[in-house]
Amino acid sequence: MVNLLSGWRAGLAKTSKAAFGQIASLLGATEINAQTWEDLESLLIQADVGLETSLSVIDSLKRVARNEGLRRADQLLEALRLELRDRLETPPNREWTGHPAVILIVGVNGSGKTTTIAKLAARFQSEGRTVLLGAADTFRAAAVDQLQAWGDKLKIEVIAGAPESDPGAVAFNAIQAGTARDVDIIIIDTAGRLHTRYNLMEELKKVQRVLAKALPGAPHAVWLILDATIGQNALQQARAFRDAVGVTGILLAKLDSSARGGMAFAIQSELNLPILFVGLGEKVDDLQPFDPDAFVDGILSSS
Repeated sequence: MVNLLSGWRAGLAKTSKAAFGQIASLLGATEINAQTWEDLESLLIQADVGLETSLSVIDSLKRVARNEGLRRADQLLEALRLELRDRLETPPNREWTGHPAVILIVGVNGSGKTTTIAKLAARFQSEGRTVLLGAADTFRAAAVDQLQAWGDKLKIEVIAGAPESDPGAVAFNAIQAGTARDVDIIIIDTAGRLHTRYNLMEELKKVQRVLAKALPGAPHAVWLILDATIGQNALQQARAFRDAVGVTGILLAKLDSSARGGMAFAIQSELNLPILFVGLGEKVDDLQPFDPDAFVDGILSSS
């Protein structure tokens, strides 16, 4: 447990030293006044918590201060910790009725999608599950090559098609292969060409339809990979994918590279989607199930 918590703190070092870290100096042994609330609100916004969520947090803290008779700013730190934790959802259990379970992965190019898929596959392997990958991002040859390279490294079969082939056909073949080999989980990668958003979303809908025809009930999950380093811009991406393909969970990549991890709160409050995994480093085992307690402890560790 100690090693796990230290891993979270190390992975969140940039976040805790940036906007959240400044909370330590702000919440010193001074009297709470109007400037305290204004400065705290500003820091939360800088940390990518989001305007609406930041205002809501401040309103809640004001009620706590009033109800509990808090006078000094340093008394607010524990109240802030509890408030932030209450705003994060514990991820649901990963249990599917289908066998094989089919996970459709979506996200824009450059979000760390392919690498995160490999890390996810490695985690499932470590849990004793068998995995097959479907390389349905057929319009970017590098994506297929990268996924196949990871497949070779992890000794996981990758079903791919010819460059610019039909993504739906690749997805169908992956279902057929996974079913024939009786694997536990099939992970389908998809294209992420955001500059042609309408065509991209229509393509993803088609892949979904193909999966449902190939295996009733599929996909059993639709997971969106978001780049934590782009902050609030990721929310716009998330809304587009959620509305188009019914995203059921978020994988937050590159969290260790972001100084503004507050976007996790914005994701929960504005999108109402659970964060399932977060990337806390570059190693294959650095993809961790989201732990709200460890996350809040990590971002406030400098405090």
